[in-house]
Amino acid sequence: MANTELPDVLREFAAKYPQVWDAYNRLGEAAAEAGPLDERTQRLVKLAIAIGAGREGAVHSHARRALKAGITPEELLHVGLLAITTIGWSGAFAAITWIMDVLPKERA
Repeated sequence: MANTELPDVLREFAAKYPQVWDAYNRLGEAAAEAGPLDERTQRLVKLAIAIGAGREGAVHSHARRALKAGITPEELLHVGLLAITTIGWSGAFAAITWIMDVLPKERA
């Protein structure tokens, strides 16, 4: 992700600590390349992990990245629905609302 696409707080962090930011990005790239999952599957898995961890910012980020990778809003919302029986209704519904935050307004 280009620094210009980052939220202000992350852009400021990357500017202040470029070595840490670069190392973080290299780790992400290495993890992505370490296994057989394609980009589409990786995007859905990362969204699911963010949902399970209850991380609103990460859900927003991974939902945006998934949309840019061609994953449909319906597929993103399906990940949220699948979370219901694993993390419970309230956690899954919170995640669904976080996903809806980043959907194009005409689709939400």
